[in-house]
Amino acid sequence: MGSDHAGNDRGGILRAFADRLFPPVFPPAGGGGGAAARPHGLVPPLLVVLTFVSGLVDAVSYLGLDHVFVANMTGNVALLGFALAGDRELSGAASVLALAAFLLGAWAAGRLRRSGAGGGKGLFGPLVAVQAVLVAGAFAVSVTGGGQLLLVGLLALGMGLQNAVVHRLSVPDLTTTVVTRTLTGLAVDPWGPASVRRVVSVVALLCGALCGGLLTLNHGSRWALLAALVLLAWVAALGLRGAGPGPEPGPGPAGP
Repeated sequence: MGSDHAGNDRGGILRAFADRLFPPVFPPAGGGGGAAARPHGLVPPLLVVLTFVSGLVDAVSYLGLDHVFVANMTGNVALLGFALAGDRELSGAASVLALAAFLLGAWAAGRLRRSGAGGGKGLFGPLVAVQAVLVAGAFAVSVTGGGQLLLVGLLALGMGLQNAVVHRLSVPDLTTTVVTRTLTGLAVDPWGPASVRRVVSVVALLCGALCGGLLTLNHGSRWALLAALVLLAWVAALGLRGAGPGPEPGPGPAGP
């Protein structure tokens, strides 16, 4: 019965969304099979959710934690430069901590893969689960009034894990954090399926930042962190159940 339920999940909204982002490729007529090729399985919608989460946590860190980014390291490097130039509203220590924790998370995930603990596909669910635990720790720190630097470290460490596994998966146009190159491709390339993915990615990050900003500014960072935790737990659960990356066969075109 559990497998039937998982099958229903895979045949529902997630599959429809995945097919919109990466249209399935059907074999030619008479090719001896009716299964559609879905090389990325159901992972594209899950990466869109992680992109939304990136916006949430960056809203928490920038608006509530010394104006530092924990997901957008390009912006964080720039902020570090501004702090070193003498901007007293920025914290050089927080920027350095975020960069170091992010790199540590990415390095750790990379070491897991190289040591044979599983490739990007096998690590997707477990690493998102670890990220959820780190965000849960950040939520607990925010509730108990802990130090801001500890929050920055926990969130940046989790985003390093997320970016490492997304890097290994190499799903086109869905990096979950960086939109500069995404916007460039959207402006330069002809409209097509890649354009849909790029628009969805940019909108997801924007909506995550908007929701995180509204929650942080009006109700405190803990509610934005709680929203991120719930979403990460859901993505991790689907990944651990096998709804993450990998071929996702589907029905072929209807016969005459």
